[in-house]
Amino acid sequence: MDLLIFDLDGTLIDSQMDLAVSVNRAREHLGLPPLAQELIFTYVGNGAPVLVRKALGPGAADEEVDRALQFFLAYYREHMLDHTVLYPGVREALDIFRSHRIAMAVLTNKPAHLSQAIVDGLGLGSHFFRVYGGNSFAQKKPDPAGVEALLKESHASRQRTLMIGDSAIDVRTARNAGVRVAGVTYGFQPETLMAEPPDLVVHHIEDLVPLVLAMRAT
Repeated sequence: MDLLIFDLDGTLIDSQMDLAVSVNRAREHLGLPPLAQELIFTYVGNGAPVLVRKALGPGAADEEVDRALQFFLAYYREHMLDHTVLYPGVREALDIFRSHRIAMAVLTNKPAHLSQAIVDGLGLGSHFFRVYGGNSFAQKKPDPAGVEALLKESHASRQRTLMIGDSAIDVRTARNAGVRVAGVTYGFQPETLMAEPPDLVVHHIEDLVPLVLAMRAT
């Protein structure tokens, strides 16, 4: 493979706690009681606006959602690395891919500036030639715009590109762009991979290394 495109939350980083705390702080800002963290975890994956709207419920007015979203983003910006860590083996796997000169990028539905700050804060800034977020293009994943941009920038072919993610959104994104996709089972929404199976399934990020290197050699 010549290009690896990684999802961020649930694939490279475990950010569940910081997201859940920030959501509940936004609810508290509106005078609402906290939600169970496990429920909030199921709302992650479609970007901050969707996360906040789901956390407020279908009866929330647009003005309430906007106020909560602004509070959420401000609070999360200050606390996004309080508990967030890399999943085990991520740094080691990325180091190996970099040593083989495989181009790597991040494509997430999290806002781009927050995503870049997290990548940099966890010491991975030099591993990726680009970090694209949910506000980098007119449409978020599963729209293929981000993959298309990365293909052009890296000059990689679709046949030698692999997307890696933890949810059906990532599978759909890859299918829409005509590239292969690997699903990780340790992330936020592994159950969604059963409904939309990826080309590869790995239980640990290290398991991806021999598979990618083998595909690169073909």
